[in-house]
Amino acid sequence: MATLNSSWVHGVAEHITIDHVGHHGDGVNVDRPPVYVPFALPGEIVDAEVGDGRCRLVQIEQPSPERIDPFCSYFTRCGGCAIQHWQPTPYQAWKRQIVIDTLQQAGIDSAVDPLIDAHGAGRRRVTLHARYKASNIQVGFTEAASHAIVPIDSCPILDPALGGALNAARAIAELLEPMAKPLDIQVTAADNGLDIDVRGSGPISTALISKLSALAAEHKLARLTRHGELVLMRAPPVLTIGPARVTLPPGSFLQATMAGEDALAALVLQHCKGAKVIADLFCGIGPFALRLAVKAKVHAIDNDATAIASLQQAIKDTKGLKPVKAETRDLFRRPLVAQELRDIDAVVFDPPRAGAQAQAERLAASKVPLVVAVSCNVQTFARDAKILIDGGYRLHGVTPVDQFRHTPHIELVARFTR
Repeated sequence: MATLNSSWVHGVAEHITIDHVGHHGDGVNVDRPPVYVPFALPGEIVDAEVGDGRCRLVQIEQPSPERIDPFCSYFTRCGGCAIQHWQPTPYQAWKRQIVIDTLQQAGIDSAVDPLIDAHGAGRRRVTLHARYKASNIQVGFTEAASHAIVPIDSCPILDPALGGALNAARAIAELLEPMAKPLDIQVTAADNGLDIDVRGSGPISTALISKLSALAAEHKLARLTRHGELVLMRAPPVLTIGPARVTLPPGSFLQATMAGEDALAALVLQHCKGAKVIADLFCGIGPFALRLAVKAKVHAIDNDATAIASLQQAIKDTKGLKPVKAETRDLFRRPLVAQELRDIDAVVFDPPRAGAQAQAERLAASKVPLVVAVSCNVQTFARDAKILIDGGYRLHGVTPVDQFRHTPHIELVARFTR
């Protein structure tokens, strides 16, 4: 096995028996102070070097019968995937168990549904990193727990629609080499081509911008932006969301996979069935709002003004929707209060990883009959769920959704009622 990190400082080799896989994907022993061994599975006996608070798997003495060969040649070097070496059934059980354990630790008693696999065709957005070492340009992903770059030629977990992403990113990195600055190159697969936003270059000359524009045309990008500023647009990059077509803001947040968005939206629509007036909080570009608005009046709120502007335009351009109000508002600083929630039948909230503590506290003090929580962080979900439960809500179950296959990350959807 490869080392976890190229900056590894060699420690003392130890013989370790793995009891279980921890919440971050490492194998964990139980017969000593915890040791976390990357890429080790339950029941395995391994040799590992332990040093400086980290661990490196050296050799597997006794492999698990559940171990399988990873499908990517960069696995164990690239930090993108933590688990490709475990059979699907125990892997899925482990991921569901993370939700169960976290809820129990928070004192929440709830049913947890079977894990929904929402990998689909793969990731439709990716951030590639470009770094310059002497005369060498490295384009790829970072190593685990490191800023070092693993140069890659392909990534098997990406949607085929991102097929030209690596070549375009390398060409951009080569063109901007004179700047000698680390670059983050975010690529999104829109319905009509690749949308790329380049960050980290700093100010560049008019001549370089002209060359970037020619490069974008050569690679047939839908749009190329730099720090959100337009370089070239062959066509506005659009995504189909429910009945609408939405133009993406540069660097816009999206669910990682199309299957993931569809799975989460299906659960939200199912839980909100019958609601006539719905507040969609932390709405982004409207993956829930635009679907909900087919049958309900929607008030959609997010602090990202560019996302709200795109949503507002999509609302104008889409026929057959119930009334939708899209508003820019910082719900961390100014959460909706009980009086504003008075006429709402259901609230959907899908916050960033930090969760929505302030909004959960206001919901707990409200009389909204139905709350549907969507989360990408089990820990902050558990915190917010406890606030709702302590405020009188009943949790009717949690559904985990796996759109980040091969990683410890889990999405989930939960339904609360008064």
